Amino acid sequence: MTHRIVFTGGGTAGHVTPNMALIDELLAAQWVVHYVGSNRGIERRLIEPMGIAFHSIATGKLRRYFSWQNFIDPLFILWGFCQSLWLCLRLRPDVVFSKGGFVAVPLVVAAWLLRIPVISHESDTTPGLANKLCFPFCRWICVNFPQTTKHLPVGKVLVTGSPVRAGLLRGDAERARRDLGLASDKPVLLIFGGSLGANIINQAVRKNLTVLLGEFQLVHVVGAGNLLPALADTQGYVQREYINEGFGDVLALAELVIARAGANTIYELLMTRTPHILVPLSAAASRGDQLINAKIFSDAGFSEVITEPELTDELLLACIQQTYKRREAIHQQLARFEIKDSVAIIIDLIKRAADRAD
Repeated sequence: MTHRIVFTGGGTAGHVTPNMALIDELLAAQWVVHYVGSNRGIERRLIEPMGIAFHSIATGKLRRYFSWQNFIDPLFILWGFCQSLWLCLRLRPDVVFSKGGFVAVPLVVAAWLLRIPVISHESDTTPGLANKLCFPFCRWICVNFPQTTKHLPVGKVLVTGSPVRAGLLRGDAERARRDLGLASDKPVLLIFGGSLGANIINQAVRKNLTVLLGEFQLVHVVGAGNLLPALADTQGYVQREYINEGFGDVLALAELVIARAGANTIYELLMTRTPHILVPLSAAASRGDQLINAKIFSDAGFSEVITEPELTDELLLACIQQTYKRREAIHQQLARFEIKDSVAIIIDLIKRAADRAD
């Protein structure tokens, strides 16, 4: 019998890329796979090249601050719920897997009403609002880190780690060097600010560009619309809006990374044992989850951290130079992190849920 699954999750790449790792495995096992997302997030652009059916639904956001959209978005949420009910009835999945984001909430509730088992995954050390709304309707909740379990219902939670696509773990440094046109005589510094980019990091790096290029070659993932044509021909400096396929190769090439502190980003850096500097998104621009993530892994000795209020051109340069000098000691610290076969663990849960649904 062919099993059917619907994935959901969106808004940022962190709510999509773990799903992609699971989708790869299930497609290889001949499952029928569908994806439910929004038209406004990044999910359609990431998922459609995988060759699976993508279904968009209306989505709204529940804000914990005043906004005129708070009066309109409940209507979008209700319409998204109606669309989700219809999709579940039409697609008849054996399982729904949710990675989070507000687009996931209507589908999770609709699946629960139709007695379709739901498995959810929470990446951050503290759950976000969308996932908190979903958790009562889930059979199992997967988390990246043991620290998260204290925030979740007893009996539903499993520490699985984050699903990572096989290509990330089989990165080919020399292939990335050839593709990017980089030399072999200088180490490579990789900078990326997540799928939406990070202007504060971009600006600090570019102000230090002359000094940094004396010591490193730079691969700078700047986010959509943030390329600087004036720097296009700068020797040893490669800028890209976004890297999807081939990111594992680039990560294998990098000897040091500067990144935001999203939980999936941190998990990938820990899995690949890559020395890194985290610049967490400030509490003014988020719910503060990246600050919590960064503190936990800084305290554990895995991550160097610069908060946005602290970030200056001078401090960033000094931190890059010091962290690179300490890279061997950092490698030893990172070797302590326990790596789980997250894809295998979660695929087993999905199969168990599907078998119970038969």
